[in-house]
Amino acid sequence: MMSAFTPGHPALLPLRFAGLDLPNRLAVAPMTRVSAAPDGTPTPEMADYYTEFAEGGFGLVITEGTYTDTVYSQGYRNQPGIVSDAHVAAWREITGRVHAAGGRILLQLMHAGALSQGNAYRDETAGPSAVPPRGEMMPEYGGSGRWPIPREMSTADIETAIAGFTGSAVRAREAGFDGVEVHAANGYLLDQFLTDYTNRRADSYGGDVANRVRLTAEVVAGIRAELGPGFCVGVRLSQGKVNDFTHRWAGGARDAEIIFSALADAGATYLHIASEGRDWIETARLDGDVTITALAREVTGLPVVANGGMHDLAQAARVLADGHADMLSVARGALANPDLPRRLARGLTLDRFDHAMLEPMATLGNARRWLRAARAMS
Repeated sequence: MMSAFTPGHPALLPLRFAGLDLPNRLAVAPMTRVSAAPDGTPTPEMADYYTEFAEGGFGLVITEGTYTDTVYSQGYRNQPGIVSDAHVAAWREITGRVHAAGGRILLQLMHAGALSQGNAYRDETAGPSAVPPRGEMMPEYGGSGRWPIPREMSTADIETAIAGFTGSAVRAREAGFDGVEVHAANGYLLDQFLTDYTNRRADSYGGDVANRVRLTAEVVAGIRAELGPGFCVGVRLSQGKVNDFTHRWAGGARDAEIIFSALADAGATYLHIASEGRDWIETARLDGDVTITALAREVTGLPVVANGGMHDLAQAARVLADGHADMLSVARGALANPDLPRRLARGLTLDRFDHAMLEPMATLGNARRWLRAARAMS
């Protein structure tokens, strides 16, 4: 069991965030669950999953990464998409239920790029450069073995990817989402362009960090131009990756300032800084005592979401009270405690996350079977 939050915890304070009035500062972090239909259509099981977080008191829910085109964006088999009328209709059922439970919900838009390990539309992968990704595919999401070497994307491929993000954001609004989050973290396509060792291009998308962040900025600007100033468009960033936990931006705070400024100038509504499976404190420190999240707030004036071990009570309170971030996103702690905010308010003990919930694959069905077995033993 984990220690209980105290009723006076700063995460319980209400917040005006990215144009949304939220009852607290707790968001469900995006987590891949590979539980959509084979054609990418969200399922009733997914609707139950997302609704449970809203019923449990989370002020904001951010969905799992959702693919954005019928070319190279899909990363996993049974990953949800937002590229068809059927996808829109199924997501509309989910947003309606979350709203009825008092929650707000954002759709995370994701292009896997070179880190695709299951794409119904293409057999090959594509990325900024023909560089083999580090590490191996993730078995909990249906992969095995080394990643294939991606094909270097042409200018036309890049334009198609941008159009996919923009069109998907339009469909997200049609499906009733309160906004979107552009996934530029964790080693996927936009992060591949941002990363020096995966981006060896000699054109305007390669070279120094100001060029390497260009694609993400163009995606944000394209969505903003299409949907106007009032629509929430967040961006998720990280230094570490699913296939390279120890990576850090080579230029430290200097690179961070360039990246954050470019995205704010492009029209981002908020920034979400992820820790890729590590505690926030492990990845947050930049030059000296400054943290990456506090620097994002200072440079842009935008609200910032901190991620990484935010079920740690003392750390979560410190991040908010000391001005490192405006909001917290919770992943493992939310899986173990979908009613975490309600437990927090009552001072109740939290259940500890067990990785067995994600084995042998990180599906909702496997998590449900684990929960039944755990309850039977208690």
